[in-house]
Amino acid sequence: MNAGRELLTVYLKGIFMGAADAVPGVSGGTIALITGIYERLIQAITSLDPRALRHLPRLHRRRGRAEFRAALVAMDIPFLLALGLGIVTAIVSVARLVHIAQRAYPGPLFAFFFGLIAASAIVLADHVSLDSPRRIAVAVGGFVFAFLVSGEVSSAVPNSPLFVFVAGAIAIAGMILPGVSGAFFLLLLGQYTYLTETLTEFTNALAALATGGSVAALVEPGIVVVAFGIGALIGLFSIAYAIRWALANYREATLTFLVSLMVGALRLPAIKVLNNTPDTTPMAVGSVLAVAIAGGALVVLVDRFTEDIEFA
Repeated sequence: MNAGRELLTVYLKGIFMGAADAVPGVSGGTIALITGIYERLIQAITSLDPRALRHLPRLHRRRGRAEFRAALVAMDIPFLLALGLGIVTAIVSVARLVHIAQRAYPGPLFAFFFGLIAASAIVLADHVSLDSPRRIAVAVGGFVFAFLVSGEVSSAVPNSPLFVFVAGAIAIAGMILPGVSGAFFLLLLGQYTYLTETLTEFTNALAALATGGSVAALVEPGIVVVAFGIGALIGLFSIAYAIRWALANYREATLTFLVSLMVGALRLPAIKVLNNTPDTTPMAVGSVLAVAIAGGALVVLVDRFTEDIEFA
């Protein structure tokens, strides 16, 4: 496969990863496993070396450019750029769809999220270990923490750039950890709807520039997007690395905690569904159940392709 075709393939895989991470309950890390790029992704992230910047002052020389290009290839930067572009493309597109659905069909939307999260917890049940009092305590702690947070903090947290920065650092863990969605963490933190709306506002303002739109319209949503992006970058080299260490040293306890977290957080979409489904007619209830089942079926379908794949 030539380089151009390979990068196009990586870009398409990034689109699948981004689409997965844009909806709560589905992990981009799982998609990376499915498409066979998980180990390469982890290797590329851990190979990033700021010392490569020492070549920048010599870019005006042929040898300097060659050395800089070699350093970028050694860190697999072309792969990361192609994958990242695909991820961003999908996230922007899916965020727009979620923004529309949030306004028009909030009940079915959160029913779909409920199905995604519930099914994700079920398919990960084999990785839960309750064979000791300590692990039982971990499971209970994860459930109680998520249950309390998803019912209270998520509705009270500020939509400030600082908190968005923190949310970005936490959410990025879902990008490299199979089985846990970054969007799930945003939903848990009460930032998911706000960020999808802000991203849609930002892309609309950006597109409007081509037809004479105001640059000022980019400022407010742009600050939020940048805050999230910076937080995500920092999280990529801190929280995500910590989770990898925890999986390597306390795999069973870590997965038990994460799955318990998902189960406890089901309180949030359940509340949203109840609040946005005032009619209890058979048609309304049946529609909500059908959407929830569809979300669960999607996760089961994904799990079918990852049945024999182990967590890294």
